[in-house]
Amino acid sequence: MNINMSEVQLERLGRGLVAIPAKNGIFVSWRLFVQEVDGYCKTGLTGADFAVYRNGEQIGIVTDSTNYLDTKGTVQDTYQVAAVVNGEPQEKCQPAAVWERGYLDIPLQKPKGGVTPAGQVYEYSANDMSVGDVDGDGEYEYIVKWDPSNSHDVSHKGYTGKCYLDCYKLDGQLLWRLDMGVNIRSGAHYTQFMVYDFNGDGKAEMAVKTAPGTKMTVYNSDGGVREEIYVTMPKEDVAAGISHEDNYVCSAEDYYDYIVKLFRNWREHPEVARGQWPQTLEECFDIPVKYEYPLCEVDAKALADYFMDEYAPSRSAKNELRQFEGFIYEGPEYLTMFAGDGKELQTIPFKYGRVDDGLMWGDYAMARIEPCNRVDRFLSGVAYLDGERPYLIICRGYYTRTTIVAYDFFENRFREYFSIDSGFVPMDNPFKATYIHDDEGTDPVYGILAGQGNHSLSTADVDGDGCMEIIYGAATIDHDGSVLYSTHDYRPDGVYTKLGHGDAMHVAKIDPDRPGLQIFNVFEGGAAVPYGYALRDAGTGEVIFGEYATKDLGRCMIGKIDKETRGLQVWVNDVYDCKGNKLDVPILGTNMSIRWAADLTTQITDSPTYLGTVQRGIINDNIHGIMLEPEGTMTNNGTKGNPGLVADIFGDFREELLLRTEDSSAIRIYMNTDITEHKLFTLMHDSQYRCGVAWQNNCYNQPVYPSFYYGSDMDFGDVLPGLKEE
Repeated sequence: MNINMSEVQLERLGRGLVAIPAKNGIFVSWRLFVQEVDGYCKTGLTGADFAVYRNGEQIGIVTDSTNYLDTKGTVQDTYQVAAVVNGEPQEKCQPAAVWERGYLDIPLQKPKGGVTPAGQVYEYSANDMSVGDVDGDGEYEYIVKWDPSNSHDVSHKGYTGKCYLDCYKLDGQLLWRLDMGVNIRSGAHYTQFMVYDFNGDGKAEMAVKTAPGTKMTVYNSDGGVREEIYVTMPKEDVAAGISHEDNYVCSAEDYYDYIVKLFRNWREHPEVARGQWPQTLEECFDIPVKYEYPLCEVDAKALADYFMDEYAPSRSAKNELRQFEGFIYEGPEYLTMFAGDGKELQTIPFKYGRVDDGLMWGDYAMARIEPCNRVDRFLSGVAYLDGERPYLIICRGYYTRTTIVAYDFFENRFREYFSIDSGFVPMDNPFKATYIHDDEGTDPVYGILAGQGNHSLSTADVDGDGCMEIIYGAATIDHDGSVLYSTHDYRPDGVYTKLGHGDAMHVAKIDPDRPGLQIFNVFEGGAAVPYGYALRDAGTGEVIFGEYATKDLGRCMIGKIDKETRGLQVWVNDVYDCKGNKLDVPILGTNMSIRWAADLTTQITDSPTYLGTVQRGIINDNIHGIMLEPEGTMTNNGTKGNPGLVADIFGDFREELLLRTEDSSAIRIYMNTDITEHKLFTLMHDSQYRCGVAWQNNCYNQPVYPSFYYGSDMDFGDVLPGLKEE
């Protein structure tokens, strides 16, 4: 039977045909569309077959895959393919020339470096990426984030250079550059850019958090500037005198003045006024009360000096608040949707603002005092919340307070679908409260979400109702904005508590014989939480198996790395099957995975330890060994070792590896040229996978997974509902 996908918004992609020099000829690969599938067999899906053409002449018919090795081809040839339906070839796709090498470089235009107010020189390197068909021609454009060499994690002080986002054609033509401006700090946690066709016009848009000073530059095909324009500030901000020249980045002196002002107005703080926090700062610091309130300027400065020079260092030697600089804790925050051509479609105020520099969020409560840390943890995503169309997900916070907003943009304007706020976790003393990650927020419904989030999220239909949910670490939000669950369990000492925050999460069909999807997480709470890692039922949050740990286990990974074991394998420090049985299988890395091999197994994209610490994007596994050892490339984000992107961007269903060159002069794309005997539609036509490619650039980049089981032991009849065996 034909699968009716008319109700689900899919990208109108071209064939994605590529021709690449291989060992014994020219490797040719192309896309199968999900609409062309009408059945399955033991080795793959059935439906359209394909005719392959060299220089306009037919050279073969392919029925069992979507790739072909032309042993007589040369680098001077061009190739086309055409779907064959009922024995009749259809229209040929656009011709594709052969790549010059075994990889393709997209030339980049690196932004100029600069010097910070502190005199630090910085340069730029290409970082996270996304893809989208911004012009509607059926092929992807490439959105590249540029990070300065002084980009910082939110917990690290210091000035950063500006962040940029570029949009390139495959040939290197720069379509536009978004200068995020000085009021958006640079680092992994600040700028998630969601690239998707949000309004259904066949062209991708980009949603991103902006601020005064964010400026778009659009270029002509000859490289000249066509237009240069700042984002549109809300009328109330313009009326208040705010301009694009404003700079809200704090110096050490600014921060000191901020603390003095906070202390002078201590009694006016809502938490103090309602009796939740101590009436005096001396009580907060556990010293004798000696000043009269409200504090005068002199007394406020005296307490500020004590706080910075004595109290804070006594909590941790790393609390160097006199050197705190480079953060933005005041000023407007916006959310902007840009069209694929760079035109601003709409800018609105960011719904959930900072409130403060992190005092309410718990940034001053732990031994490490880290202003602007928990308050500035952002996530974004895309989800088919109604089962048919993509919605934008915008999030702030996950260590303590959790806020989530879902928007549709179907009519070229932001329309709120639902919003969620856990409320702050109450503290008796904002300067000393070690339990902030354990308790719930103040909201009676959403308070249970506080502290359950990760450094990324996932979106998938976990309850089988046809609509996607938001998997927010240890909690899941149903498609209508209600709480599906927030997982708690018992520690060995009998305490019932939340699973809490973790650094890595994977949502996939891990056990092919169990209904629904599963989630594999690590949790960093150590002895304070029930599990160091756990495999859970994605529909209920119930733990299938897991292990208690007394310390943070770091990261985790899943994949088909052992052909002899049913289902996917999962690992942290040891490898387990999907039932929880420990396997005698060598452990692989946990940075990023890729579906690279022709046999449907999973590979890892980081260096084995014996190759050293420089991570170039090596692809390896236990079955095939090292399958790709690129030279002159680099991964991103330090020890995280993330490629720019891993996604099925063209060719058959296998994923491509996109890395920056060492000098960031290009994005280098690698594709596997091994012939596969399997036939599967492009993964980009699986909505769970496609949404995952959009949110892959979140913070600690995580692999993305299709909605069906993908592995060397897969049953192709389970890929789509209603398929008949041929």
